[in-house]
Amino acid sequence: MVSEATAMVSDDRVARSKAIQRRTGRTFHLATRVLPERVRHPTYVLYGFFRVADEVVDDPEAETEPEQQRETLKRLREAALGRREADDEVVAAFSKVRERTGIAEADVNAFVDAMLTDVDTDRYETYDELETYMDGSAAAVGRMMTSVMDPDEPAEALPHATALGEAFQMSNFLRDVREDVVDRDRVYLPVETLSEYDVPVEQVHDLEFSESFADVMRHEIQRTEGLYQEGVAGIETLPEDCQFAVTLSAVLYADHHRLIRERGYDVLSETPELSRSRKLSLFARTALNWAVLRDPEAVFYRVSAVPASAGRGPGSTEAGWSVRDWLPSR
Repeated sequence: MVSEATAMVSDDRVARSKAIQRRTGRTFHLATRVLPERVRHPTYVLYGFFRVADEVVDDPEAETEPEQQRETLKRLREAALGRREADDEVVAAFSKVRERTGIAEADVNAFVDAMLTDVDTDRYETYDELETYMDGSAAAVGRMMTSVMDPDEPAEALPHATALGEAFQMSNFLRDVREDVVDRDRVYLPVETLSEYDVPVEQVHDLEFSESFADVMRHEIQRTEGLYQEGVAGIETLPEDCQFAVTLSAVLYADHHRLIRERGYDVLSETPELSRSRKLSLFARTALNWAVLRDPEAVFYRVSAVPASAGRGPGSTEAGWSVRDWLPSR
């Protein structure tokens, strides 16, 4: 059965996009697999497009000059927006999905603009600067996914999708500090935060861990978990057949914070990675709690590494007892 959004996209193009996601985004792939087909197939295509664009600037094996990277991204933008014939089948598939699902041109432009930023930028002085970048690299992705899911009240869902997209991106940045330095010569931790805790940018480039660097990580994890709280609060505005998958995605991405804490915030000597068994365990726990609660926030705070904010009490009932008392703990 072909979903409406991919009705004009060949099976080969969907399969190629799926293969890209399976190879390069294993955590997101697990959550994508439990989306309804009407959303799952377009999601493969969206992810494939994102990776094609990302690899223009981040392929470690490519030796492409910056000007050539910029020109490639500009051509990719035009093809994604249907203004020229696509050279890549995944980009051609994305263009069709964009047209059928009403993905905003502004979000495509924001995403490609972020990729263009990566050509020349290797650090961000302030969190505001980083957030501007993430509006394209992550928040726009969340908004595109929201268009594919097609909620009844998109205006209500979009701010939360923006926050959740940024939360996922920040979790990746916090996990991948070493990889970004070694493979891309980039530091995504805001310089203002590093300076607040007396950590020179050069120390990060030299991969020298210290307790001051641990304080930087604590600071940014706390900020990121605020984004999760804002984002998860809006999952209930999405169509019911998408809510479990998005909740699972949030649980999986946020679990990197647990790994970082367990390592004493040292992400410079080694990149923390979720094991397959851990992902499957989180999937099982999320599914079990979902079967009982059917409440995205309650399930997220029950299973995830992110604490509930003070006074929220997800999972509480009017009778005064909590499902936390009898559901399996993490």
